[in-house]
Amino acid sequence: MSGRIYPMVRFILLGILVGAPLATQGQPQKAQRIGWLLAVPSTSVPTIEAVAEFRQKLSRLGRVEGSNLQVDYRYANGGPQELPALAAELVALKVDVIVTDGSPSTRAAQQATTTIPIVMAVSAAPVEQGFVKSLGRPGGNITGLSMVLPELAMKRLELIKELSPKAKRVAVLGRGQVSGSDLQWQSTEAAANTLSLELIRLQLDFGTPDYERLLDTARREKADALILLADSLFARDRAQIIALANKQRLPTLYFERLFVEAGGLMSYGPSIGEMFRQAAVYVDKILDGAKPAELPVEQPTKFELFLNVEAASALGITFQPSLRSRADVLQ
Repeated sequence: MSGRIYPMVRFILLGILVGAPLATQGQPQKAQRIGWLLAVPSTSVPTIEAVAEFRQKLSRLGRVEGSNLQVDYRYANGGPQELPALAAELVALKVDVIVTDGSPSTRAAQQATTTIPIVMAVSAAPVEQGFVKSLGRPGGNITGLSMVLPELAMKRLELIKELSPKAKRVAVLGRGQVSGSDLQWQSTEAAANTLSLELIRLQLDFGTPDYERLLDTARREKADALILLADSLFARDRAQIIALANKQRLPTLYFERLFVEAGGLMSYGPSIGEMFRQAAVYVDKILDGAKPAELPVEQPTKFELFLNVEAASALGITFQPSLRSRADVLQ
């Protein structure tokens, strides 16, 4: 009798093994979860636009928010001091990856977790800041994009000299107690020494930004031009900064095209929107199983020069043909 039962049992077991996958095929897959840690308020237009680029790119990669992807946004509406608590919230939610918008948010995420992957949509000198061991082999749970900001300092000062050949004193606006700004300042100072330029440091400390006081200082110190160090806070406050710089008739070089689109004179740097789109590629790879430690940090290879002819005319400035010929867009 046992010889007759065995084939029947084998048939039943085979049916269970074959049928099990079929039973789960129709079940919806669990949505993967990412967290956005942003050092700016939720009303920051530049960031909203950049995040939209990120979401659109992810959608093209087959990851649709609200369908197979859940996104938790955490904005530092009250200032960067909120970032550690916001990072802790994302860790508690057990997100699959955290995306950051700059050095302050990356630092907070780094201090909150050593296991959840972190993708830097924008970073300044990530090796020097201790986010990664090297660009080629990050070695930890952090990877993403670097703006190569220290290397841009020389180029930006050269553009100032090309714009105003007689310029001798250049004001530099940055934030204090922010490692990314410190590194940018150091590289700008080194480049200024090479070009025989004198720098006027305009340092914005934590609290309500007093741009009017700082730009008044630039005027009193007889600055010939102004450079903004890259900072998401300045992108948020660009309308106010541009209005004050233009009022002081101070030729200003910005770090992103949004300033030129808003009435600023000139900008030079990588596309922030493109960096956020590339961050989506990193997230896609990590959600597919790639390890951040083995994903090299990328650097932009194309830099954009934008000129605003109308702003130049109002300031009594004429762009040299050499500048105009290299510009990506003339407003």
